Amino acid sequence: MVRSAALRLARLSLNSRGREFGSYATILPKEPFVWGISHITPRSVPTHIARPPYAGGSSALQDVGGKIELGGIAERRVRAAAKLARDVRELASTLVQANVTTNELDAVVHKYIVEHSAYPSPLLYSGFPRSCCTSVNNIIAHGIPDDRPLEDGDIVNVDITVYLDGYHGDTSQTFLVGHVDEPGQELVKVTNEALEAGIDACGPGRPFREIGKAIHDLIREKDFSISPEFRGHGIGTDFHRKPWIIHGLNDGPEIMMPGHCFTIEPAIIQGNNPTCWIFPDGWTASTEDCARSAQAEHMVLITENDAQVLTR
Repeated sequence: MVRSAALRLARLSLNSRGREFGSYATILPKEPFVWGISHITPRSVPTHIARPPYAGGSSALQDVGGKIELGGIAERRVRAAAKLARDVRELASTLVQANVTTNELDAVVHKYIVEHSAYPSPLLYSGFPRSCCTSVNNIIAHGIPDDRPLEDGDIVNVDITVYLDGYHGDTSQTFLVGHVDEPGQELVKVTNEALEAGIDACGPGRPFREIGKAIHDLIREKDFSISPEFRGHGIGTDFHRKPWIIHGLNDGPEIMMPGHCFTIEPAIIQGNNPTCWIFPDGWTASTEDCARSAQAEHMVLITENDAQVLTR
């Protein structure tokens, strides 16, 4: 449910937002509130396309020990899924412009994915009603595509995941819509630098905690914070699984080993309040004070010799 105190704070923050975080449209839930997502009709997927188990499909595939078996069909398939996800992300980048609705963007993304014999992984995942996530300005993650047109000055994260031949490919990027102010441009720039810092910390035999430390070290002197609510995750035949990737300081003992395949996806927020609250739809996560958030995501595969970015 919507926390009334959080909504009051969000409304009050509109008076100071321009001075603190820049000039942009604040995204708040529409009133009167519609609770849940049962009023949203999911898009259809042709019956010949294989679906993940949560969407009514069956899964005979299983990654041994939660890792990708290197050098064989599993690695080829996860690389193919990652490549398709990258291609869809690049398609989305060409669609992001003022006056285009995120629902229109979702429709094009959906069509492209199914035309490539893949399933849009977000669709029906825990009931999610759309084929990608679109998170605008103060939305941290899990924004549901809707009929609000993008505006000049917005930033929007488009989160793409596809399910192809039994494997998921996952990536996202935050795009600038038209003329974004300097604070917004800096936020997106630092977010991509944070992602690259996390990737640079990867390699066989290295602790997963070094990813979070690298991101922390990058932004600790800046006026940004790391969302603790949203983590990277293992990926393969499952959409989400271990290892869980923490983007801030942590003391996790796990070590990266050949075959580990996972996402790094830091959500970086303006200011020092990383608290979030959830819209009445049960999905859309906003910053508490309406500061902007940006996110960027890549898939990383640990091999015997290095860490390879599959969605570059």
